[in-house]
Amino acid sequence: MKWERIGRAIMPAAAAAGMLLSGCTTYVSTQVTAFSNWSGSDATRTYAFTRSSAQQNSIEQATYEQLVANELEAYAFRQVPSASAHYLVGLTYDIRGDTVTVTQPVFYGNPWPGPYWRPFSPWGPFGPLPPDYVTQTSPVFTHTLGIRITDRSTGKEMYNVTARNTDEESSLVRAMPYLVRSALADFPLGNGTVRTVRVRYDKRGAGLTNEVPVRQPAAAPAGASGAAATR
Repeated sequence: MKWERIGRAIMPAAAAAGMLLSGCTTYVSTQVTAFSNWSGSDATRTYAFTRSSAQQNSIEQATYEQLVANELEAYAFRQVPSASAHYLVGLTYDIRGDTVTVTQPVFYGNPWPGPYWRPFSPWGPFGPLPPDYVTQTSPVFTHTLGIRITDRSTGKEMYNVTARNTDEESSLVRAMPYLVRSALADFPLGNGTVRTVRVRYDKRGAGLTNEVPVRQPAAAPAGASGAAATR
């Protein structure tokens, strides 16, 4: 039956779509665009984070700042109070949802029973059969991080980098470690650099995860369970 054939075809098409979206889940690929007027030395690499009015008192903002601070430390940056900082570092970020449609050719098997029947053979009883096509639509999400470094005393922009990736991950917090690593890899990049950075996928979110083990309740003292039951 045609519906049975379509059912057999959906699985390989869905698998192909998953591989397309996840990149086989080995690496997370991020497009990075950088604009640079960097001339700082290690001696002047002190900084403080600056926040927009909407980012004030934000726990989410503080979480992302810590990730950026960890990466900046590898390039001899030191976080200090704002009044004594040489640079100010500002962050912007967002997530947007969309859909991707993948169409795959599917070859159905020989409809005639017999020893030569194979489920996905392109050969029918009288020669090759034309393929049908199955379309699979899946949600995708684009995550974006912008990091802007300015000279505190002059307000001059020194470095502006944007990292963007798209996959099936619906959480910005899970994507953020990869965005931060990609944005600051090989700092400072040349002015007008556009490149793709691949970071190995870590199911733990490269240090951020919402998978928290549940604590087991402490063992009750002997006899306590019976007393609690009689209350």
